[in-house]
Amino acid sequence: MNVNNKHYRTIWMEKSSVFMIEQNLLPFEFKIFESTNYLDTCMAIKTMIVRGAGAIGAAAGFALAQAALTADKNNYTEYIALAKKTIEATRPTARNLFTATERVYNAAKESKKLAVEEAQNIADEDAQTSLAIGKFGNELIKSGYGIETHCNAGWLAFVDHGTALSPIYQAHKSGKEIFVYVDETRPRNQGAKLTAWELQNENVPYAIIPDNAGAHLMSKGKIDIMITGADRIAKNGDTANKIGTLEKAIAAKYYGIPFYIAAPRSTFDINCKSGKEIIIEERHPDEVLYQIGINKQNRSEKLLISAPGSKAINPAFDVTPAELITGIITEKGIIKPTEDDIIKLFSQ
Repeated sequence: MNVNNKHYRTIWMEKSSVFMIEQNLLPFEFKIFESTNYLDTCMAIKTMIVRGAGAIGAAAGFALAQAALTADKNNYTEYIALAKKTIEATRPTARNLFTATERVYNAAKESKKLAVEEAQNIADEDAQTSLAIGKFGNELIKSGYGIETHCNAGWLAFVDHGTALSPIYQAHKSGKEIFVYVDETRPRNQGAKLTAWELQNENVPYAIIPDNAGAHLMSKGKIDIMITGADRIAKNGDTANKIGTLEKAIAAKYYGIPFYIAAPRSTFDINCKSGKEIIIEERHPDEVLYQIGINKQNRSEKLLISAPGSKAINPAFDVTPAELITGIITEKGIIKPTEDDIIKLFSQ
């Protein structure tokens, strides 16, 4: 990604430190967070300093590599096994996290050096697959299209390029005239804060819309295609993504608008038979009851926006049934959300 004319990855590792863009400060402040040990990296995943399926996967891989580097040779195996469990407890829904810990753990059992190399491979592959997803997804976009997104599945959610936004960037770079309708994505407003910030950086025309405005715009013919990311895709094509995705898929189906998921193979969980088996993370009620913004002194401020004393329910994800999904854009091409196509994807 380009920020102030400088290229950044969302997350990277140097020696034993992991560096990542502090996403909780965006779009008001751009800052790099340094994690010097695997527990700090776990904290960054849990508190959403780093977020998004691919970026979480890269962070998890780097975290386990950090653990391997600091493990004592006398209890090395036990140490990295415990670290793996600790990392996997940070965010239970995103499949990329578990894919990364499994790969780095197997490498770490061989040597510390291989653990670091495998973690770096995961990050590099994430950037490469995101770029490939963009090229395939660009084929679905025509000049003049209005495109709706939900949450953030761009640079910030992956190591680079993104998934749902990658086709948009490719379409824009190829000269197509497009307009992006950015769901604000309550309760943390990743669309209004992160997707909008990314699109501004790339000079892609866009507007932020309330989460509940999507169906209205679809009914007025403003939306030609909808593309979202995914946090876990079951063997039958059911897809977990940011809360609110299911509502958009239902509306798109009603109005006959193509609804696509963009995700790499690392997001698929072929051991998960259907969306009913996907664990849905429940986050703190404060995310619903409060909002963080900038005050007149240009300082970050947390404000209560709900009736004092109210309780809140805060599921982070929902599951969109496969029958509501037009197709899944992967680094190998566009597939149907069926068990047969998903199994074929893993045989390539």
